[in-house]
Amino acid sequence: MYAGQVELFIAHCLIFVNMNLDEAKQKMQKVLEVLRTDLATIRTGRATPSLVEHLIVNVYGGTQRLRIMELATIVTTDAQRLLITPFDASIITEIQKGIMASNVGLTPVVDGQAIRISIPPLSEERREELIKLMRQKLENGRIQIRQVRHEAMTAIKKQFTNKEISKDELTRVEKEIQKATDDIMAAIETMRERKEKELLQI
Repeated sequence: MYAGQVELFIAHCLIFVNMNLDEAKQKMQKVLEVLRTDLATIRTGRATPSLVEHLIVNVYGGTQRLRIMELATIVTTDAQRLLITPFDASIITEIQKGIMASNVGLTPVVDGQAIRISIPPLSEERREELIKLMRQKLENGRIQIRQVRHEAMTAIKKQFTNKEISKDELTRVEKEIQKATDDIMAAIETMRERKEKELLQI
């Protein structure tokens, strides 16, 4: 293999290494975004649009599955009440049924052209249940992050075994993968602290 070919081969390998690293980071970020959306649906004692905006409902006779935020405006009328106003009044009942079917513990009531939801205060027992649920969701997220890290580490070690990258390159990328993992885990911990504080507020 000529010198120019060797350089080209190394360049291709490094591109592949960076693709693996970028792909791992993107997967971890996606897990974090899904967790953030999922935690938003765990209700606290206060009204917030995030409790319902990402709920998926079947509309137009089940021909479409859309998030409520794509179907209506969602506002808080006070600390305990949400007002959902569909862009198309003909699907108001379907949105109501979709919220009830989602099992998030909310009772939507149709009021003319809108849906009203009152957020009841949380009992101590319910707070504990929701904190337990939140922790389960976060632990599932951590497991997924560790799986992404494992897959990325395995891929990079295989490249080293196949002599596609150097020992220095292997060490560098392993450190970057670990740093990305640590950063995401820290973000998950911050989410836990914030949500737990919300759930414990009276």
